[in-house]
Amino acid sequence: MRILLVGSGGREHALAWRLAQSPSCRALYCCPGNPGTAQVAENLPVKAEDLADIVQAAKQQAVDMVVIGPEDPLAAGLADQVRKAGILCFGPSAQGARIEADKAFAKELMRGASIPTAEAHIFTDLESARDYVLSREAGVVVKAAGLAKGKGVFVCPEPYQAVKPLEQIMRDKVFGQAGQKVVVEELLTGQEASILALCDGRNLYTLEACQDHKAVGDGDTGPNTGGMGAYSPTPVIDQAMMARVEREVLVPMLDAMNRSFGRYEGCLYAGIMLTAAGPKVLEFNARFGDPETQPLMMRLRGDLAAAMELVCRHRLGEAELSWDPRPAVCVVMASGGYPDKYQSGYPITGIDQADAMADVKVFHAGTALRDGQLVNAGGRVLGVTALGETIAAAQKRAYEAVAQIHWTDCYYRHDIASKAIS
Repeated sequence: MRILLVGSGGREHALAWRLAQSPSCRALYCCPGNPGTAQVAENLPVKAEDLADIVQAAKQQAVDMVVIGPEDPLAAGLADQVRKAGILCFGPSAQGARIEADKAFAKELMRGASIPTAEAHIFTDLESARDYVLSREAGVVVKAAGLAKGKGVFVCPEPYQAVKPLEQIMRDKVFGQAGQKVVVEELLTGQEASILALCDGRNLYTLEACQDHKAVGDGDTGPNTGGMGAYSPTPVIDQAMMARVEREVLVPMLDAMNRSFGRYEGCLYAGIMLTAAGPKVLEFNARFGDPETQPLMMRLRGDLAAAMELVCRHRLGEAELSWDPRPAVCVVMASGGYPDKYQSGYPITGIDQADAMADVKVFHAGTALRDGQLVNAGGRVLGVTALGETIAAAQKRAYEAVAQIHWTDCYYRHDIASKAIS
């Protein structure tokens, strides 16, 4: 099978790395890819947002299947265009991608399907939103309803703290069109988990549970980011809890989407808060998570390309995948200043030494080649991922690999997976 993978981040490098090892993958292309994907695939100079050019590239390379990584092209309808061209596509339609691209729409679907989630109110004007949060006695979470690269969520333990992010989103337009609507939710407390499942519209194949680390600072301090690290599996999700999440969240959501707009094909991501009252949905995403994909791909065994093809052909029940029993930990190395302003173009050293370590893989997220030198070119730059016999061993290995890598003003959290260990 000839495959074209869309995207250029750490998620896409991890998917490309695993797809390249699939027995059924005969050729692999990335649009546009990054220096990491270039190690296992042929990068094509087509941006992920250039939908017509991607479809044209898929035709020129005679690919059998397109796999869409990022949320933006999904929301723009790339999957619809690929299928219209007669090519298999792993990724939901534009309607399906609304579960991530429009948090207000997702809330309405959840309400209609009685899926447990935080109480929420939706606003389109600043004054009403400000009046509401100031009338609250308990903390709230403010979310830009549209796509904001994981940065449009503000946790406000005191209601008055919500006024500033509301002004930033709705008045200052810091997230552009993504802030036309705002969702204000009750602040849930508990452990978080990321549950991802392959879906073919009728069947689910649930992947191993992960725990992401959204806040930029150690101890979950500072603003939210696209993710500073993740590990899998997580002890907060045991077999009984996973079955409950499937029964109360994933299956009802799949049914709700079928009733609303039809088949959902691709990866369904549920961000879950394990509250005292049980699991509640924080968010749905319409694609693989980043950085959750990195530890998942380290642990996944079997033919990923074949499983994705079965999703596209609505035969997911035939998929055969398994998991390395060892845990995996991914530490994101970022540019100093992320998620705010940061400097790029600094030379990176030590990746080869880290990659040479046993049970370690360095996934590129925000890198570029300039005059033959690898440099940082984004906020999240690398996802250093390691396996270990225990979570503590995997964490130790990951940080040993991180210590091999250097560039000016690099930054990373020092406590990824520490919750599981403690």
